[in-house]
Amino acid sequence: MSVDKTKINRVKIKVQRISPDAKLPNYQHLGDAGADICSTINYTLKPNERKAIPIGLKVEIPQGYELQVRSRSGLALKDGIFVLNSPGTIDSGYRGEIQVILINVSDKEYDIHINQRIAQIVLNPVFIAIFEEDETLTESSRGSAGFGSTGKK
Repeated sequence: MSVDKTKINRVKIKVQRISPDAKLPNYQHLGDAGADICSTINYTLKPNERKAIPIGLKVEIPQGYELQVRSRSGLALKDGIFVLNSPGTIDSGYRGEIQVILINVSDKEYDIHINQRIAQIVLNPVFIAIFEEDETLTESSRGSAGFGSTGKK
């Protein structure tokens, strides 16, 4: 099944390279939701260690959008390397360097190299909630049943 390129929504994101080693975010396949982002440093992430890894880029996201930083599934499954605050949010007003908070949940050290794909970013629309205080809430079938209330199956 091929992807109809005319049906893909596109939003322009300005990118400023602040490191000579920085690579622009890159979609691996047409239709992918996430664009890979790469490290600009070499670093050995020890077991249970967390570290902010710079990617050498700043972005200008249009108002009404955010970029979410997410783990790469292969790194998570094969090596136990995750984006700690996944998804991390990059707001439209942020103009600093993007850094990815990685954690190593394995029992082995993990070597990160310059230009290695360490995470992915996904563009999402932002909706602003209007929070209104009220004395009552509409009843629901779930009610106040919380953690684990739907069981394991």
